[in-house]
Amino acid sequence: MRDRWGVNRMLTLLLKSISLKLIPVFFLLGSGLNPVSAQEKPRLFVLTDIGGDPDDQMSMVRLMTYSNQLDIEGLVASEVKDKVNPERIHQIVDAYGEVRDNLELHEPGFPTANSLKACISQGIPVGGMEGVGQGKDSPGSEQLIKVVDREDPRPVWVTVWGGPSVLAQALYKVRSTRSEDEVAKFVSKLRVYAISDQDDSGPWIRKEFPELFYIVTPGTNGGGAYHHATWIAIGGDKFHGRFDGADFQLVTNEWLEKNIRRKGPLGKVYPHWEYMMEGDTPSFLYLINNGLNNPDHPNWGGWGGRYELYTPKTEKWFFEPETRPIWTNVQDEVLGNDGEWHTTNHATIWRWREAYQNDFAARMDWTIKTYDQANHPPVVKLDHPAFIKAKPGERVDLSAVGTTDPDGDLLSYEWFCYEEPGTRGMSSSDSGVKHDISGFDHQKAWLKVKTSRVMRPGTGTMHIILAVTDNGTPRLTRYKRIIIEVE
Repeated sequence: MRDRWGVNRMLTLLLKSISLKLIPVFFLLGSGLNPVSAQEKPRLFVLTDIGGDPDDQMSMVRLMTYSNQLDIEGLVASEVKDKVNPERIHQIVDAYGEVRDNLELHEPGFPTANSLKACISQGIPVGGMEGVGQGKDSPGSEQLIKVVDREDPRPVWVTVWGGPSVLAQALYKVRSTRSEDEVAKFVSKLRVYAISDQDDSGPWIRKEFPELFYIVTPGTNGGGAYHHATWIAIGGDKFHGRFDGADFQLVTNEWLEKNIRRKGPLGKVYPHWEYMMEGDTPSFLYLINNGLNNPDHPNWGGWGGRYELYTPKTEKWFFEPETRPIWTNVQDEVLGNDGEWHTTNHATIWRWREAYQNDFAARMDWTIKTYDQANHPPVVKLDHPAFIKAKPGERVDLSAVGTTDPDGDLLSYEWFCYEEPGTRGMSSSDSGVKHDISGFDHQKAWLKVKTSRVMRPGTGTMHIILAVTDNGTPRLTRYKRIIIEVE
């Protein structure tokens, strides 16, 4: 069912301004389940081997269009082919500066180009563990230490688009100069999302700092690791990824030419890909406030993929065996664009491809168009708590009647059970339960918590996702996640 909602633009912008300061997310930490709370926008520190494969430049352009949703505190050029290339970051930030004021017409909170330029730094032109040790500090590693030491209760997300030797050097120096408790405090403030292992400093970090929160698909491309990585699904169907199911047309150079490169100064600095589109992008898409992502819970899934905490078995493409649990590959079962079911870690990202590509295209429109000429995402509102307790056999009513669209567009609704993140056993076979949602395409829907015949007592959590999509151009989607704890 579709509905039309008019909304006063000034009121919408005011509400967005407030929501960007306090972004609603779920806190269901550890094994306990706590009520829905709120979290300020994430702090971000980027390590990029920009200047090698053009995909880093592509990801940097997309990052600029989301810079109002993140507190960017570091843009550090790391080693690539015995060089560092901070000038490439400056070039993209300069282009962003030309369109920043236009972006601000559509959503508030975009940082100035000068403030981003103040965050640009560099590592030393030596990669891996050869770049870690006494006397190998760099402006980038020193900046990272200062950022983490800053009095701020929020963790610092370090997204690693190349080798993490700058992070390794910061950790090396902190451990060499501080007490054990001080090191533990420093490590506790870090969150790492690495794009595989591009040198041996990543495995060293994970082994030497076992308490560090670390998302990664381990291994080096030389051994074939990229084929197996989750992040490759952002666009790598034909080269590195070699998987089916996703709509490949949405990540071709032709699609990017039409929807990204032709759109103003920022589009002009978005290069053609050589191997695949934007391999580093999942690391920050994971942090975007779209109602689906939750950075504290990699196992919940979102635009940046889904991961679970375990110690992976050693594969031939690893630098060395993993010695500790890390957040790493896990599978989703998804009906693909080809009409076939696919059970793979790649599906945890490509299942959202149409939504994240349309979102990027719309934000590039924002760089050159007025508010009235562009499309803006729906504002999804639940008419009930996002955390619900229920018992087997009970009916659970779902409602998003308060949902609006800032452009007055027609809205379509899809409620579905995201089975994999839940802790309650669910299956389409007789060994478990499968939940169908009545009225799944309406503003109001409901489901009956089924009873498992063999998996008793049938307790645990169920994740229900509401995806609301407008009929603007391009069509934009926002989400809400409802967690049902079955008692």
